[in-house]
Amino acid sequence: MTAPSAPPPAASVSMAVRIGSLELRNPILTASGTYGLGYEFARLADLSKIGGVVGKTVTMTPRIGNPPPRTFETAGGMLNSIGLMNPGWDGFVRDTLPRIRELPCPFILNVAGKSEDEFVELTRRAGELVGIAALELNLSCPNVAGGLDFSAKPELTERIVARCRAVYPLPIFAKLSPNVGDIVAIAQAAERGGADALSCVNTYLGTAIDWRRAKTIFPRGIAGLSGPAIKPMALLATMRVAAAVKIPVVGIGGIAKADDVLEYLVAGATAVQIGTACFWDPGHPVRLAADVETAVRTAGICDVQTLIGTVQPSPAPAANPAPAPGSCNVGGTNPR
Repeated sequence: MTAPSAPPPAASVSMAVRIGSLELRNPILTASGTYGLGYEFARLADLSKIGGVVGKTVTMTPRIGNPPPRTFETAGGMLNSIGLMNPGWDGFVRDTLPRIRELPCPFILNVAGKSEDEFVELTRRAGELVGIAALELNLSCPNVAGGLDFSAKPELTERIVARCRAVYPLPIFAKLSPNVGDIVAIAQAAERGGADALSCVNTYLGTAIDWRRAKTIFPRGIAGLSGPAIKPMALLATMRVAAAVKIPVVGIGGIAKADDVLEYLVAGATAVQIGTACFWDPGHPVRLAADVETAVRTAGICDVQTLIGTVQPSPAPAANPAPAPGSCNVGGTNPR
C-alpha cells in the first residue's frame, strides 16, 4: 500500500488567536514569574514576535520573598520557591508601568491577594491603568502561605472571580492549581464566575532533600515543580479542562518545542505560556513562535485556530482472535 502523500505547504498562515476581546498575534505567551515584567528582556528578544507577556505577580504590599535557595534544578525540570517577591502595587505603578507601556506586545498583569477582598481591590485598581491588556488572577501560588486556598474550593473560586469580574472591564484569566482533587470542578466554577480564560496549570508541589544533612533544600520544605517533567500531567489537565468549559484555556507546563505547543492546541488550548524554558534561553519564546509557524505551514494548515481542540482518542486495537484448538497460547500461560 502506498503511503499517503504529505499535504503541500500552506502559502500563508494565520497565527492569530483570540481570548475574549484580546487578540494575540500568535499563541505564545510567557508565563508569570519566568520573564520578569517583560521590559527586562526587550534587548535580548524581539517581543513583537510573540503573543504577549504575562508579568511577575504583583501584590498589594511589597514582598521580599522566601529565604534562599529559591530554585533547584531537578531531573527534567526545576523546583522554585520564590515567594512572590515584588515591589508592591505602588512600586509597580510608579516604577514599572511606564516601562511596560513601551512593550511591543500585549502585557497581561498577574495579581495575587492575601484575601478575597484584596483580590477585588487589586482588580479594581488594575482597571484604572492604561497599558494593561488583560488580568491574570493568581489563585494558585504554592509558594506562599494560603496561596493555594483560592483555587481549592469551587465556591470560593467562583465568588472571587465573579467579584473581580464586576469591577474589571478587560479579559480576566484565572490561573488554576493542579494540586486539587478535581481541577475540572474548579475550572467550571471560574467559568461561572465570569472568567474569560483559564490558565492551566500552575506548578505541581514537590520537594528536594540533601540526605547527607537530612535537610530539605528549601526552608519551607516544599516548592513548585515546572519544566518538561510535568508536561504529561499538565497536558492531561488542559485536555480535561478544555473539554469541560466553553471559554479559552491557556496551557502551561513543560513546553519547550513546537510539537509541545501544537499538542497543547490540539488538546484544547487556545494559547500557551512558556516558563522554565525562558530560564535557559530568554530568546526561546521568540524562536518557538517562529518554529510553530513553520510547523503549521509545513503541515499545510492555513489557520492555527483550526487545530484547537481537535484531539480524538485513538481507536482501540482489534481484539486478538481466539487461538485454534490445540495451538500454543503465545504470550500467555501455556497449559500443561
